Parts: sequence; C-alpha cells; structure tokens
Amino acid sequence: MIRFPALTLNDCETKRPNVSFARIIYSDVMSANPIDYELVTSMADPKEKSEDNLERKISFSDFLENVPPSQSRNIATMFEQSGGSVSYELVTPQLMLHCTSEMCNGLRAHRRTGDASYVSRNGRSKDIFLTYICSNCRSRTKHFSLAVQLLADDESGTAYKYGENPPFGPVTPTRLLTLLGDQRETFLKGRRCENQGLGIGAFAYYRRVVEHQKTRIIEEIIRVATKIGASEEMISALDQAKSENQFSKSVSLVKTAIPQALLINGHNPLTLLHNALSDGLHAQTDEKCLEIAQAIRIVLADLSDRLGQALKDEAELGKAISTLLKSNAK
Repeated sequence: MIRFPALTLNDCETKRPNVSFARIIYSDVMSANPIDYELVTSMADPKEKSEDNLERKISFSDFLENVPPSQSRNIATMFEQSGGSVSYELVTPQLMLHCTSEMCNGLRAHRRTGDASYVSRNGRSKDIFLTYICSNCRSRTKHFSLAVQLLADDESGTAYKYGENPPFGPVTPTRLLTLLGDQRETFLKGRRCENQGLGIGAFAYYRRVVEHQKTRIIEEIIRVATKIGASEEMISALDQAKSENQFSKSVSLVKTAIPQALLINGHNPLTLLHNALSDGLHAQTDEKCLEIAQAIRIVLADLSDRLGQALKDEAELGKAISTLLKSNAK
C-alpha cells in the first residue's frame, strides 16, 4: 500500500490509468479552507483490467457514447486498410449525442470532423483526438481523447478513453442548474466525480451545494406556496426555516410545511435531503457514498422540476382564468 500526499477535490475528479482508488478520506467540508482529501491508493497491475470488458467486443459508437473515461474496451470493426498501404484508417461512426444548442436541446446526430486518423501494425497504441460536430445546428462540438490499437485481425482494435468534453454523463436539467445559482460549478464537479465512480468526492460536493443553497431552495418553495395560496402558517414556517443558519433546524421547522405539489412520493424533499446528508462520510464506504450521492442528485433534480412545473401550472391557470373573465365581460 502506497500513501500519497493530500489532494484537493479537483484532483479527485479524474481517475488515472492503472490506479485503484481504495479510499478517499474526507477532512473538512465546511471550513473556509479548500477541502482536502488524503488518497490511499495501490498501483494496479495492468493485467488486472476487467477481463469481461476486454473479451467482449462492442461497437465503436457504443464505446464513444456510453463508456465513461478511464475505461478500455475491445472494439469490433474499428479499422480498415487504407488502399494498398500498411496504414489502417480509424473508422469513425455517426454518434447520437445530446446537443445543448437552443435550436436542438436534445439527442442529435453528430459526425466526425477534421482529418482522418491512421495506425500501423506495430503492436503499439496511438493517442488520438476526435472532434464531432452536431449535424443539425453545426454549432456544438464534442471532443474525445483516446488511445487506440490495431488487433491482429486488421479490423478490430482496443480503445482506451482518457476523457471527453463536454464531460461524460447524462445532461443536467436546466431547471436544476438555475435553482443551484452560484453553486452550479460545484454541483457539476460533483457530477463529474459521480460519473467517475468517486462516491466520497461526489457526496462532498453535493452536500456543499445543498447546505450553501438551502436559503435559495426554501425561497423557491415559498414562491410556490404563495402562488397556490397556501396558509399563513405554512408560509410563516417556511420564512422561519429560511432564516435559520443550520440546515437541520430549517428542516425541523418545515416537516409538514411543504405544498402538496412538491412532495416526492408523499415525502418532504427537504427531509429526504437532510436524511441523506446527516450520516457524514467517515462511516461510509466509497460505494455507499456513491449510492447516496446519486440519490441526492435525483431528489434535487425532481424538486427543481416540481418547483418549475408548479409555477408554470399556476401561471397558465391564471392566464386561463383571465381569458375566461374577459370573454364573459364582453
């Protein structure tokens, strides 16, 4: 076992090849100083790569679309011989990727742009960069950093994904990013940790987001409560919770003071978040922290969607009533 120097959270966002992350020890999440982690790692033997992953061949499009960074796969139909030469051209398929442009804002076909990539039969891997552009809007791009190697059949190959930009993973809903305000970048760092399987890092980032944005979240809940005509008691309890500095005290004040439209399967979302965050990191494994972090993200996303939908529904209802009243007045 090798002990490495303390690392910052940014260092924890990317796994390096052949390093097995055994444990990241949380030290000081709420202090004014940067969050530090002590990383205890063991250098993994390259032969210990997942045999199942390497034995099963997948398509190159599947690899680029669905395999996270720091992973290797055997790829079927990856190369084709370039004329009569000894070089082999990398076959780059069309991909279905999320495009964030206002015109698209959804899954769109992407095609590789730029010069072709070639390898030779020398038994060595080659580092390459691929750039894909949205075929619809022609304004958004996706970049991949890979190591590729030709196999003995002169057609299939092995690919290792160093990274990609925009980062790998499902797209974060716009409503959630809006709700998070100035904690957006912190949340996205947690998202990248989650994509890399770094449970403790993801948990720490998400906890910081929730605790720093507690007031903003409650303010949005008050907006909904006011719009739907909630009782004065409910709004008063929410106002008191907003003024509390401690998240636990805020939650205790609003256990039942949440509009029905914002309940998640009948549960208060603030209570769900508090329960998830209350155990701390020291007693949890990295796998358990990853599971909890995923749950925190899902609850935050659902809450942001319910907040937006409740305000939208109330606005549409108000407009409909206004239209009918004007119609009857004629």
